[in-house]
Amino acid sequence: MSGDHDDAVISRQVRRLETLLEEKGIVGGDTVDEVIDGFLSGASPLNGAKVVARAWTDPGFKARLLADGSAAVAELGFSSGGVQPQRLRVAENTESVHNVVVCTLCSCYPLRLLGPSPGWYKSEAYRSRVVREPLAVLAEFGVELGEAVSVRVWDSSAETRYMVLPRRPAGTEALTEPELVSLVTRNGLIGTAVV
Repeated sequence: MSGDHDDAVISRQVRRLETLLEEKGIVGGDTVDEVIDGFLSGASPLNGAKVVARAWTDPGFKARLLADGSAAVAELGFSSGGVQPQRLRVAENTESVHNVVVCTLCSCYPLRLLGPSPGWYKSEAYRSRVVREPLAVLAEFGVELGEAVSVRVWDSSAETRYMVLPRRPAGTEALTEPELVSLVTRNGLIGTAVV
């Protein structure tokens, strides 16, 4: 999946917008950089991992997370949105269902909880193929699911972002919440890895 996308068009569009804002005197280049830095500060997959570890250790929190992801992550001091709020839905992996997240239109996902999106997530190859042939795409990531497991693909949008709640690995009952956090990866939160 990696390496098969081209960000050149988007980069040119972003640079053109920045130039127009600067030329019109609406905002200076330093301000644009400050806004972007502020937007990305605190955005990390570690945040999503903390949410997952809490759900694995606190059944009440897990129930709230699955019912209203936005409200539940706010309990931990996180937001799912960026400049404008989005609704967060959390899809739980089970013995019979594996969830995977995509944004077929662009690359929307809960930035604050997962950090900046990986290049492959933004690629047209991933965005189109994971919907049509999710098992093949997951296999390319090394995820082999049993025949009894069905795959659900969740398509993020400007209004709704998705995050996967991975299955808790067997044999981790004695681990503390911080120890559990270290097991969760960004790909696990997207659904392109198992924990």
